[in-house]
Amino acid sequence: MDIRIKATNYEMTPDVESYLGERLNSLEKFIGADLNVVRCEVELGRDAGRPRHGANIWFAEIAILVPGKDRVYARNNSESVNGAIDDVKEEVERQLLRERKLHRRIFRNGGAMLKRIMRFGE
Repeated sequence: MDIRIKATNYEMTPDVESYLGERLNSLEKFIGADLNVVRCEVELGRDAGRPRHGANIWFAEIAILVPGKDRVYARNNSESVNGAIDDVKEEVERQLLRERKLHRRIFRNGGAMLKRIMRFGE
């Protein structure tokens, strides 16, 4: 997986970088066999100066691009950078899992339909 990290208004520390790496590695099992062609774009930063966020001044943004599939995108604000990373990872995980279940359901329904067609042919 090609991971591109961008820090906006923030100097990334090695602790945060390793924490982010652990969270992104946990997403690999949801992506599947296309791991070598997947691009993951991550943006972390401070969203300070905007009154609508209140105490939520850190943001994390993840976009996963797989050729031939829909783009998975999530953004979240939190009081800490690690909290924002966790929240956005859970959202991306939820989207990837929903997509996988959809493909599995279509595959199974197609097999059931083929079986019904074969029964009528006898």
